[in-house]
Amino acid sequence: MELSEMKAAHKELARLDYEPVKVKGGYAGRTLYVNLTENRIEIKPVTDYMKETFTGGKGFDLYLMWKALPGPIAWDDPQNEICISCGPLGGSPAYSGTSKSIITGISPTTGSVMDSNVGGHFGPLLKFAGFDALELQGKAKEDVLVIIDGKLNRVTLETAPHEEVNSYDLAEQLHHMYADSHEELQCVSVISAGRGADHTLIGCLNSSFYDFKRQLPRLKQAGRGGLGTVFRNKKLKGLVAKALNNRPRWEISVGRP
Repeated sequence: MELSEMKAAHKELARLDYEPVKVKGGYAGRTLYVNLTENRIEIKPVTDYMKETFTGGKGFDLYLMWKALPGPIAWDDPQNEICISCGPLGGSPAYSGTSKSIITGISPTTGSVMDSNVGGHFGPLLKFAGFDALELQGKAKEDVLVIIDGKLNRVTLETAPHEEVNSYDLAEQLHHMYADSHEELQCVSVISAGRGADHTLIGCLNSSFYDFKRQLPRLKQAGRGGLGTVFRNKKLKGLVAKALNNRPRWEISVGRP
């Protein structure tokens, strides 16, 4: 099936158009909340208390979970969250490793909150799209995508009936589906889990970046805690982050053919 046909088969379940913001002092000043049960998308403010006490990355993830969870719950409870943040240095060229993100949720393997860090470009592109963290709660009825488009300043929750589940194939499809040009392939990142996470408690999450030299998306893994299993239990097929504005000039030139 052609990518245009796959995209045309999506059904939009929720949509949020938002005002763009500039990243200042390492923060966009907002977090994004998506409830997969209620088909609801919200923007929440980042307070000075959050920045001063929890700083970012793991701190933001734990703060958002602390505020959202009702108490001790099972990993497959719809109220369990997956939170993703990259902290105030995320996407900065001044330090190595700043493309990394922290992904947090209640683990199927331990029953406690577990975090796992991962490379790829998702965290920085999420920030450049206008959000310091992403908070996913609830459970969809069928396989869905969350698309965070910083070019259109729009977040959508959509059904995805025809895209592949396995991560290499899905990343290839979604990079080309949401890039409007060859150069924009590096402006897209995808998080996914794959079929293995449907059948184990130790499923990994995969975060993509586009490698112009190899002409394909490559994947980095968040392997601790089985958070890919949580992801697939929520009927998430993939997350897409895309951003053009707010990107530092250095990133535009990295890896160009």
